[in-house]
Amino acid sequence: MTPYIVSRKAELLREYRDGLLGDILPFWLRHGLDREHGGMLTSLGRRGDLIDSDKSVWFQGRSAWTFGVLHNTVERRPEWLEANLSCVRFLRDKCGSPSGKLHFTVTREGNPLRMRRYVFSECFAAIGYAEAFRATGEAEWKDRSLAAYDTFLKFNREAGHIPAKSLRPARGLSPLMMTLVTAQDMRACLGDLTVRGRTLSQWADTAISEILTFFVKPDLKAVMEMVGPQGEVYGEHFDGRLLNPGHAIEAAWFILREARRTGNKDHAKASLDMLDWMWARGWDKEHGGLLYFTDLHGKPIQEYWHFMKFWWPHNEAIIATLLAHLHTGDAKYAEMHRQVHDWSYAHFPDREHGEWYGYLDRAGKPTSELKGNMWKGPFHMPRQKYVCWQLLEGKYE
Repeated sequence: MTPYIVSRKAELLREYRDGLLGDILPFWLRHGLDREHGGMLTSLGRRGDLIDSDKSVWFQGRSAWTFGVLHNTVERRPEWLEANLSCVRFLRDKCGSPSGKLHFTVTREGNPLRMRRYVFSECFAAIGYAEAFRATGEAEWKDRSLAAYDTFLKFNREAGHIPAKSLRPARGLSPLMMTLVTAQDMRACLGDLTVRGRTLSQWADTAISEILTFFVKPDLKAVMEMVGPQGEVYGEHFDGRLLNPGHAIEAAWFILREARRTGNKDHAKASLDMLDWMWARGWDKEHGGLLYFTDLHGKPIQEYWHFMKFWWPHNEAIIATLLAHLHTGDAKYAEMHRQVHDWSYAHFPDREHGEWYGYLDRAGKPTSELKGNMWKGPFHMPRQKYVCWQLLEGKYE
């Protein structure tokens, strides 16, 4: 172990392992799991009080993964399996549509409310179903996992299925990130199975290749969120210059995770470059923490929340910097991890009522008491705690 890990391991494990098991999971089991209608409720107030009973379909799959992976890799606790199965059954029974797509939101009972143009709920369903299969051995969940990923790939890789967001032709980083991490998480449960003519490992490699080809810009030392069909930078436009440092850092650790598995040194180096560049662009040197958006050329940004500090980019940066340090032994990444860990754990946790606030102003003060909504629930932050705990124990692959 490095001197940094030796000096901080016990302290970090108290936040990661003990915080996950003693705070985060009990909060969501107590307040979020819907024991009447099934699935997970996520729009919760500071004390876990229900603010809105509609359900995020993203979070049925995400919650299923969180509780499933813990049941399958940490301890086979009945309450974790119950939560996983409650969510996958709600997905199966209530969240589908005739098109094959999943809805984005449904009522508490499961009646459809909203369908988004993009297709990401399917990825979260795929990993939730995969963990249900690993837990139970029931073939239905494996079949549903593969079918959900197939649907995601169909909509995102075949032209004409998703309406264009703009008439200006473009590629987005998000579908490739989701192609990669979904393949990784499914493979851990199902093995290296084939979907739409490629193994899960081949889909992971395809996604990495396209990210590095089209979105990673060494000349600009940036990772773009949106580019033209051949990777063109639309530098005359707000959307073309917009950078999301936390998102790019998340992509970086997905790629490093795969590179550690395959031994691909080029991919590992590229992932570390991505982390370095986007840390430099995103870390707030005045107040600390990661800015939500920055501009490629330092110009004014259209989105008015660009200077806020959201929970999830910090979760991803905590993972990325720890993984980079453990992979390289470089003290630079230890210092980056110390910075983002210490800032995040000083500002986001609610030490009185548990869980984390999701949204802070630039100085780090909570702007809302919500502990969850349609985008925040038991996923990014419990994943951060779980992955970092496993990394510190040498158990994460």
